[in-house]
Amino acid sequence: MLPKQIAKGIVLLGLIGLCSCTASEAQSSKQKDKTKQAVPVVVATVTRKTIPIELQQTGTVVAYSTVTVKSQIAGQLMGVYFQEGQNVKKGQLLFKIDSRTQQAALMQAQANRQKAIALVKQSQANLSKAIAQVNQDKATLLKDQTQAKNAQVQAQRYNSLLGQGAISKEQAEQFRTSSDAQKATVLADNQGIANSVAAVEAAKADVNNTKAEVSAADAAVDTAKIALSYSSIYSPIAGRTGKLNVNQGNLIGNNDSNPLVTISQISPIYVSSSLPQRLLPELNKYRAQGKIEVDAIIPKDEQHPERGELSFIDSGVDTSTGTIQLKSTFANTSGRLSPGQFVNLVVRLTQEPNAIVVPTTAVQTGQKGQFVYVLNPADKTVDMRPVVVGNAVNNETVITQGLKEGEQVVTDGQFNLRPKAKVQISQQSRVNSQ
Repeated sequence: MLPKQIAKGIVLLGLIGLCSCTASEAQSSKQKDKTKQAVPVVVATVTRKTIPIELQQTGTVVAYSTVTVKSQIAGQLMGVYFQEGQNVKKGQLLFKIDSRTQQAALMQAQANRQKAIALVKQSQANLSKAIAQVNQDKATLLKDQTQAKNAQVQAQRYNSLLGQGAISKEQAEQFRTSSDAQKATVLADNQGIANSVAAVEAAKADVNNTKAEVSAADAAVDTAKIALSYSSIYSPIAGRTGKLNVNQGNLIGNNDSNPLVTISQISPIYVSSSLPQRLLPELNKYRAQGKIEVDAIIPKDEQHPERGELSFIDSGVDTSTGTIQLKSTFANTSGRLSPGQFVNLVVRLTQEPNAIVVPTTAVQTGQKGQFVYVLNPADKTVDMRPVVVGNAVNNETVITQGLKEGEQVVTDGQFNLRPKAKVQISQQSRVNSQ
């Protein structure tokens, strides 16, 4: 027979073992109950919609054009008519330069022009006088020719009478002398006409010379007017002014190396970006089909992108980076884009119609590839289904194979799931479906 203390020990050990078995069975039961509990998840319905095919890039805003404003004359800067950083219009007055020197030069040029015009008038009067002299000499010649002819006839008649003995020799000699004198007068008249014609030609040349002087004076006046116009400097483009480099009152030179101000055209405006060369064939394919729209998304204001279009693809690839430069043009009428600003670009190549789409959060990646959990509506369990993924746009992903429109997929709670697991659909799923 066992001692009393040993018997008590055996009984106590038995009770401890019994309690341990009971606790183990209870814990196992709890674990089984836990595995049978529904996992709370959020689901979304598989939809069919038109999805844009896009390229995501980072771009830098660049001014559409930049103009450095310099003075084309030397003088004192008399006035500045804008504020630094101000938007100015094309043709708006920017600067005034002391113009007294240019005004004096213009007045001198105008006076020289009036003098040249007066010389033209004088030379034209001389030409008219020379022409009148020619006409007068011709009339005199005609008269003298008539008188010479008459004198010759008289000389011949009296020479016949001399032969007949009707007159004396002295009388015949008198008429012959008179005829010879008239002939000499005609010769002198012809020489006078030649001289007066030469005078006309000289007068014509003088007229041409004075007219040329008028043309030169006109050019001098125009040059003086242009120089005077340089005293007022207007904005050549519409844009935004930069830093003012010369203040009012300073002396400035002609075409100084330091510009007065720089103006950047910001409406329209460019966004410059780079594209990996492997994507260039695809980009060219879609560009050949028409214009490519581009959205510029401004950080911290993603809900209001600026819409533009791709306007330039560089002619060559940068071999050091393996990329090609692009430029997109934006109207920027609101002025939200500024040179030097970084933006996110979405290049919209084309659209994929009737695409099967799920929220991107539904797609999981496992050892065998990508998959989604699909809800079985009948028993509220899920199946793990492999899928083939296409383009991802915003928060949605195109599924090219593996799902059908109308099915429901889990978008949140996947880490607690396994195939055939029971799920409990949260209220958020209804919000997503709406």
